[in-house]
Amino acid sequence: MRYHLIMAAARTLLRMRHVQTGWRIEDMQSVASENHVEWRRPGRGGSHVVFSAHGVREIVSVPSKRPIKPVYIKQFLALVDAAIEVKQSENQDEAKS
Repeated sequence: MRYHLIMAAARTLLRMRHVQTGWRIEDMQSVASENHVEWRRPGRGGSHVVFSAHGVREIVSVPSKRPIKPVYIKQFLALVDAAIEVKQSENQDEAKS
């Protein structure tokens, strides 16, 4: 079951890179969860979802209303790429030790 979730998130990420319109916050949350990116809704549910990653300075705050504008998708993709890069760097450092 976990394999199918990972593959679905990978397909979603790939499609998100090509088409940056028509995405829901749930799509972003599933991609984030599978790519070392944390997400939270500040306050009491709030109108935004905040995405962040360990070792990455940038955060992305996305309004959870639909449709999500392409600018937020671009920022989110940059955050995911940075998170993946940090994780790969950590893995290489562990392999050297």
